[in-house]
Amino acid sequence: MTTEMQQYLPDEAFDLDVEAADWREAIRLSGDRLVAAGFTTEAYTQAMIETVEKMGPYIVIAPGLALAHSRPSEAVLNTGLSWVRLSTPVEFGNKDNDPVSLVIGLAGRNEEEHVHVMSAIAGALSSAEKRKKLEEAPTAAAIRTILEA
Repeated sequence: MTTEMQQYLPDEAFDLDVEAADWREAIRLSGDRLVAAGFTTEAYTQAMIETVEKMGPYIVIAPGLALAHSRPSEAVLNTGLSWVRLSTPVEFGNKDNDPVSLVIGLAGRNEEEHVHVMSAIAGALSSAEKRKKLEEAPTAAAIRTILEA
């Protein structure tokens, strides 16, 4: 996933050690990074928030980790990811996996690309050892290096 990681997770897609007042703001930060990286429009950010409002906090897929996303739509310009590491974890309402300190935004232009990127990132995050290193990584480049290992 080496060259893919740079493509799907450029420097503009990162926001490290930032504050969010609540889960909506955490998703908004993630969406802001998707917009900054040229992956989505602001409409996609709103769609991600509305998805959680309608479906509940199912996006909190592991302890401390939320995978913010919505359906592919015209608001997705390119497939990509954002990476927001919160300095203070926030509650999403998922009793098993709250509080959340890492919000990964996922935007897919179509179902195939959406699933491809989602499975690649899920595979990288399945290792507890990698997760610990990612929590401590100081830069976007360091995070990409850990994900590619």
